[in-house]
Amino acid sequence: MAAALDPVQAVPFVRTSGKAIPESALHYGVSNQASGTPGGNRFDVEMGCAYTTEVMEIASEFIWQTFQQEDEERKNVTQVTLTVESFDGVAHTADNKIHLSSDYIASYLGDVKFEIIGVIFHEITHVWQWNGYHHDARQGLIEGIADYIRLKAGLAPSHWIKKGSGNRWDEGYAVTAFFLDYCNDLRNGFVASLNCLMKYSYSDEFFLELLGKPVDALWKDYKIKYGSLL
Repeated sequence: MAAALDPVQAVPFVRTSGKAIPESALHYGVSNQASGTPGGNRFDVEMGCAYTTEVMEIASEFIWQTFQQEDEERKNVTQVTLTVESFDGVAHTADNKIHLSSDYIASYLGDVKFEIIGVIFHEITHVWQWNGYHHDARQGLIEGIADYIRLKAGLAPSHWIKKGSGNRWDEGYAVTAFFLDYCNDLRNGFVASLNCLMKYSYSDEFFLELLGKPVDALWKDYKIKYGSLL
């Protein structure tokens, strides 16, 4: 029986020949604080700390490429950590520290390796994306960009909602990710440009500036395209 394809090997991009941020200057750390629990043990079997570190490195490179960022345009981050531990929810990231729920891992039904890798790509995006100088970007947009990265990496799970779903463009997560994908089809590199503009501030006018239409009009066009305008 043939071995299952490693999801990371299918991520659609070519790894750079060298590190944009010197390897010695950027460190990744992974720890499993839930060892001995069902979720912690499942993490060790399906992922392990060494493999997870590799996934984090690849995710960062994919994000830099998708955001079209040269090294001087990125955040000055020197360490990114991921900790597996017990808590309600899936994962969260703050101060370049990712926390992944062992409870979620234990209860997940399906290909948990594919799911964990997708979650890591989402959370690593929060490390590298801009969200306005005073963190004033819409939270739904921030989460939508993170899921957009997951989508473009080919890591969207089957349980996501379908394209055209949602009531607001900034609803977040997959709803906003699919809308951003539509916008990026209108102008290749749109998401990269939007992220760049969000370095110092945020305004809905960025959509008008980049695509020539207000965001609400773009959302209406998107809903019409997928036959889901109420």
